[in-house]
Amino acid sequence: MGCRRVPGPVLALLLLLCPPPSPACPAACRCAPGEADCSERGLREVPWSLPTNTSTLWLGYNFITVLGPRSFPALPGLRLLSLAHNRLELIHGQALLGLGALQELDLSHNLLTVLTPETFLPLTSLATLNLGSNRLGELEPGVLGALPQLRALLLQDNPWVCSCGILPLWRWLSHNREKVREKSLILCRVPEQLNKYPIMAFGDESFRQCQGTLLSSQQYITFFIIGPFSFIASIFFCTFMGSLTVFYHSLRRESHCWRRPRICRVH
Repeated sequence: MGCRRVPGPVLALLLLLCPPPSPACPAACRCAPGEADCSERGLREVPWSLPTNTSTLWLGYNFITVLGPRSFPALPGLRLLSLAHNRLELIHGQALLGLGALQELDLSHNLLTVLTPETFLPLTSLATLNLGSNRLGELEPGVLGALPQLRALLLQDNPWVCSCGILPLWRWLSHNREKVREKSLILCRVPEQLNKYPIMAFGDESFRQCQGTLLSSQQYITFFIIGPFSFIASIFFCTFMGSLTVFYHSLRRESHCWRRPRICRVH
């Protein structure tokens, strides 16, 4: 009995109606339609072979310390990502590329000390960001400015340094009070006299002395380059002038001795 050939148009239609299956669920995870639960698995990095239709990804309570460039596979439909209760210390500026549909990101209970605006630029749809319980002392204003759709922000339980450097964050919080959750728990840790003082309780007068003291990064770089150079140059100049003065006095002494050799003494 001969094999019947399927017409080309029919085969193409079948391929469209039956797309290739998504990658299998990683061995360390539990998967359901649209959801991958990889929490409490002792993971040190993000599993790569996640189903492409994942919309919710749980990665909490693991041992992930660093998110390097492109730490995630292509997940165009990912809406919620939780990395809470890991040991995150560093997030690369390109770690979250490809997650443009993400709406909720939980980075709480980690060891983050610095965040850069570049990291959050791909997250144009992010509405909720949880940065609570980290080690943040300051937060660059560009970080929050990179999130145009942000509706809810959590910053509680961080060791905020309430100096002039906190001014950009205070301004953002003051202008976006409706977006800030747990306002009363955003407290100063340093200096000691302001320990546990609510950041949002500051007023304009609290930062009056800071208005003319904030420098841009380029100004700081210029200061640290020119400052030491000027110091070293001044040492060379003073040494040169001192040597010139000693040489001049030596010439005068020799000339004096030549004219009156009887009263010249060598000291």
